[in-house]
Amino acid sequence: MAEKMILTREQVQADIDTLPEDYKTRDVDALIKRYVKAGADVSALREYVLTEQQFHRIYFYVSLDQIENVEDRLAFINKNLLFDDWWHTDGLIGYVADLDFNTALSNAKNYVKSDDPFIRRWGYVMFIGRLGKGHAEELLPLMKDDDHYYVQMGEAWLAAELAVDEPDQVYRWMPENGMKYKINGKAIQKICDSFRISEGWKEKFKGLRKALKARK
Repeated sequence: MAEKMILTREQVQADIDTLPEDYKTRDVDALIKRYVKAGADVSALREYVLTEQQFHRIYFYVSLDQIENVEDRLAFINKNLLFDDWWHTDGLIGYVADLDFNTALSNAKNYVKSDDPFIRRWGYVMFIGRLGKGHAEELLPLMKDDDHYYVQMGEAWLAAELAVDEPDQVYRWMPENGMKYKINGKAIQKICDSFRISEGWKEKFKGLRKALKARK
C-alpha cells in the first residue's frame, strides 16, 4: 500500500503559486482533484483556513471528497465549522444532500442558534435541494428574525426553494411567521425570480407584500 501523501501548508502554497496569476475556481478544483486522486491528507491546512482564504476550499473539498459515508461527512463538517463567508458555506450543500432528514434537522436546530452568522446560514442552506424537498412543514418554523444580511438571504433562499414544490405551505406561512419584512420580502423576490414557480403563484406572493410591509 502506497504511503499516504501528507501535505503541508508550504507544499500546497507552492502548488497554488504554479496556477495562473488570475486563477479561477476551476484551476483550484483541478488541483483538488489531483490531491483527491493521490489520497492526500490536508489536515495541516486546518489552522489556516480562516486567515488564509486560499486554503479554505482545498481543505474542505479534499477532505470531504475522500469521505464516502454521508454521516461521516456531517461529522467532519461539525468538527470544522470554519466558515468565513457565504460562498464557502454554500459550497458544502452537496456533501450532505443524502443525509437522513431528521438527523439534518436536529443538527440545524443547533446551527441556527450559533453566534457565528455563517453557521446560522449553514443551518438553512444545507436544506437547499433534495434534502429539504417536501419538508416545508418542518423547515419553515426553523426560520426566525436575524439581523445579519447573509443569514437573511439564506432564509429567503430556503423559503423560495420550498415554494417550488410546496407553494401553498410557504404562502400560508408568510403572513403568520411574525418576522420582519426583510426576510419575507427577500423570499418573495427570489420566488418571483424563479423559473420553477408558476406566474400564478408569483402574483399571489406579490399580493402579500403590502400587508407584510405594514406589519409591526
